[in-house]
Amino acid sequence: MFREALALIERYDRIILYRHSHPDGDAMGCQLGLAQLIRDNYPEKQVFLVGDAPTRLPFLDVTFDELPDEAYKDALAIVLDCGSSHLISDERYKLAAATLRFDHHLYCEKICDLDVVDSTFESACGLVTMFAKETGLKLSPASATALYMGMVTDSGRFVFDSTTARTFELAAFLLSQPIDLNKLYYDLYAEPFEKILERADNMHKIKFTPHGAAYIYTTREELPAGAEAAPTSSGLVSLMKDIRGVFVWVNFTEGDDGVHAELRSNRYNINPIAVKYGGGGHKKASGCVVPDRETAMRLLSDLDTLAATEEA
Repeated sequence: MFREALALIERYDRIILYRHSHPDGDAMGCQLGLAQLIRDNYPEKQVFLVGDAPTRLPFLDVTFDELPDEAYKDALAIVLDCGSSHLISDERYKLAAATLRFDHHLYCEKICDLDVVDSTFESACGLVTMFAKETGLKLSPASATALYMGMVTDSGRFVFDSTTARTFELAAFLLSQPIDLNKLYYDLYAEPFEKILERADNMHKIKFTPHGAAYIYTTREELPAGAEAAPTSSGLVSLMKDIRGVFVWVNFTEGDDGVHAELRSNRYNINPIAVKYGGGGHKKASGCVVPDRETAMRLLSDLDTLAATEEA
């Protein structure tokens, strides 16, 4: 399917790149990385990026394009790192003459004319990197850095069990370019001291269900001034990942659009629970947005039932 994808890219002179809203490192990495790949190899093509700002990654200097509907005529829209159509950052991808998707989430629905989907990859950036490698596209330091960012963040710095020998082979391929790893890791993980103190406060909020599922619930009133629910929720969920005896955990953060839930497990497939509540993702890392606290507690009860299987 990589050759079919390359043929689509070669066929269209205007290409518009999409990804999911509230982008993480993988979504931004493959959007920036593939855009740079196309520009490096096909400098005559017009390449546009659309979507909301990457608030989780404030160090990225990205300008997104605001396009009129007419721009989609005779254009190729590429959707990246998105398993559900309602999560795509701008639904106007449907106006394009042709559509293409690269994704590593569990397959839920056909979204584009050509869906290149493989959930065995640790990241969408890994999939795009394999595409670049197998089709012989020329890498630049800029494209390699962006793609490496997505691989390292979506694999949890290469510790999640989605990490395979192929992950390291592709990382080595990207590192054939001069990536400044010190700068990249600093940009990704260094935090102000106030944030570290805030994380410590949140660790004191961790609670447990009767069968040992861990959770944090943050109300809108508890949300720090200026903070957004989506990046806050994805940041706090990692606080519970190393608690001995906990195999299922979730973070809830109230926002203007509902309660953002980030579900994780190091043992069980929690994806069906996320899907049940309108979300999706991976077997051991999924998310959704539910309308209110009552619904969030029902989701928590489902996770508690799943955690109970450890005691059975």
